[in-house]
Amino acid sequence: MTDVVEPDANTARSVRAAAATAPFELHAGALRLAVRADLGGAVAGLWHGETPILRSSEPARLASAHESAMFPLVPYSNRLGYRRFRWRGKDHSTRANVAGTPHSLHGLGWQRPWRIVSSSALEVVLELRHQADADWPFAFTARQYFALDAASFSARLQLTNDADAEQPVGLGWHPYFVKRARSRMHIELSHRWDADATLLPTRKVAQHGIDSDLAHLDFDSCFEGWRGPARIRDERFSLQLASSLPYLVVYTPPERDYFCVEPVSHVSNAIHMAEPAAHGLVALAPGATFDAWMRLDVAVL
Repeated sequence: MTDVVEPDANTARSVRAAAATAPFELHAGALRLAVRADLGGAVAGLWHGETPILRSSEPARLASAHESAMFPLVPYSNRLGYRRFRWRGKDHSTRANVAGTPHSLHGLGWQRPWRIVSSSALEVVLELRHQADADWPFAFTARQYFALDAASFSARLQLTNDADAEQPVGLGWHPYFVKRARSRMHIELSHRWDADATLLPTRKVAQHGIDSDLAHLDFDSCFEGWRGPARIRDERFSLQLASSLPYLVVYTPPERDYFCVEPVSHVSNAIHMAEPAAHGLVALAPGATFDAWMRLDVAVL
């Protein structure tokens, strides 16, 4: 009989750590979803067969979450003005995390390694445990749940306040859609936030929806009054994006081969507004959890 050599504790820990951060894929029908937990809990790619639906990279080639198909926005969306804020009578600051802007962007989850805590043929669950630091002064645990079926991709994001004080919280996702020759967007909205030169919102103006070819759009704005699914159509796919979150950030750079339609929980920089809660920011009590979901339905044309 051959002796079985059990791995030592360090080896076992290394194996578990590798499994928790290795690329992971879900498959359902012709859809394929690739995830990089170690790169900001990001989605590396979403494909129908060989055709990308979101801007996609094979997971082993992905270098950062900023180049991914989608990354999480946690514990706030978009810009936190001038990397400082006052909360419940105390002043706090955050670090610069993107070059070329005076603000901190997109929270910290997209720049931290997550780990896979469970997976199956139908779902994968990622977790990030954050201790208070210079990027965010409150402890929290965040989880992402990704699921795939033959006609849709679903995501759920949760944040639990692990601090001993109430903390301000925002959630969202930053997906990058592929721009094609006949890409078109239809979204029912009520208002758009105009912004200053640094992209902080300054005033709310009426915006009765978006219904246009992407070639004619040049937005980098937060919108509110979102009703019904955002409909995106091109020569390959008809997509419908729905979410529990009430705001959208829409980014349509004319010179790029992608565009972004981002479900978010609050207006950009809401923490600096006179009534943050009125603009979607959540005051989360110790031990409480805030969660959100989004779903992308995919039909092939």
